[in-house]
Amino acid sequence: MTTDAFLADCRARLAFDLFSNTWNAVALWALRDGAARPVELRERIGGISPKVLNETLRRLQFNGLVDRRTCPNGSGVKYQLTPLGRTLLGPIDAVGAWAFEYGDEVMAAQEREEEGKRT
Repeated sequence: MTTDAFLADCRARLAFDLFSNTWNAVALWALRDGAARPVELRERIGGISPKVLNETLRRLQFNGLVDRRTCPNGSGVKYQLTPLGRTLLGPIDAVGAWAFEYGDEVMAAQEREEEGKRT
């Protein structure tokens, strides 16, 4: 096994792939306080279609990060983080803190680049 983060068989690449989809981290963070039905998740997240949420939850379930449970009264399903999924809350929080601290600088750089393209 290699430690080169850019090779396809590297475990770091697996983690980068998990974070490359915007909705993965958002859905995981939305489940941090406990199980939720898809409609509740859409309310918490905002701006995600039912189809994209469903695809995201299936992808997270496939990767062992969330569990899908049928509600006891058969009135639908709920999703919850697995212990493995919970291990990503710290890194997600760290990325969010970085974005809070440096997001304005990133947006300013983007604006400078856009202005340079227009001139």
